[in-house]
Amino acid sequence: MGAFLTGRLAAHTLLGGLLGLAGSAVRLGASVRAVLLIGAGLMVAVHAIRLLRRRRGVACVGGHRGRSASAERTECATCGDPTGCSGCSGDHAVRAAAPGRATRSPVGRGLALGTATLLVPCGVTISMEVAAVSSGSALAGATAMAGFALGTAPALAALGLLLRRLASSRLAVLAAVAALAAGLFTVASGLSLGGWLPGAGPAARADSVPAASAGPGGVQRITIWATERGFRPGIVTARAGLPLEIVFRTQDNYGCTRTITVDGRDVVLPVTGQDAVRLPPRGTGDLRYACGMGMYAGFIRFI
Repeated sequence: MGAFLTGRLAAHTLLGGLLGLAGSAVRLGASVRAVLLIGAGLMVAVHAIRLLRRRRGVACVGGHRGRSASAERTECATCGDPTGCSGCSGDHAVRAAAPGRATRSPVGRGLALGTATLLVPCGVTISMEVAAVSSGSALAGATAMAGFALGTAPALAALGLLLRRLASSRLAVLAAVAALAAGLFTVASGLSLGGWLPGAGPAARADSVPAASAGPGGVQRITIWATERGFRPGIVTARAGLPLEIVFRTQDNYGCTRTITVDGRDVVLPVTGQDAVRLPPRGTGDLRYACGMGMYAGFIRFI
């Protein structure tokens, strides 16, 4: 766990410095983040399936309950065949098969996994990356990302130790099922962020959807609340061929909807406040926007 947190801190600090140094030249588009979300979800799902398969191998071996059958197997140190093989001449040096295969260092795995957390594009991480980019300074960017990594380290450590304890108990199956559900949910979020889920468009009737109001200079205006449970209203209409100003408002919002991907750009909202996005005139059709994690989406229908 210490190696994991160390790798995470080092990777976030380095990324913050690079983002602060590069400025707005370095940004991941919504499609790239969607692919990363899908990849992260698949990795979690595969890990959960492996945990389930490993727990299925637990059996009563040698009169001892709760011990894995794979841990009791032995093999020939010369040829690798199970104990009792006749393929080698002379005596067989018997060793346990499972420990012989565990050659990778847990410290190395922890460092690698901690570094790989940069590939999980959660809304809060994106907000900190935007802050690092906006700083225009390598030191300020590194400080922002390091502070984020240090601030979230205690919660991650507690969660990791809890899951490790569950993985070695009879509750491991429940932990694996929960991890599998989380992985599949992350994959679905990536598909939603990329707009690749079938049937993800609005289904509300046009007469029941609030419409943008006309403003000075022919600019339409609509206010959308970004809440911790989604966007309200979730569907609005606007006239095609006219510019549109969307005012996103928040009130004590600490959720992922504070980071919004709309029309190819990222908007980071304050915890309480508002920010406006100006869209150029568009043709008829639906414009979809989503939170930084792809969990919640909203639609603007141009008619």
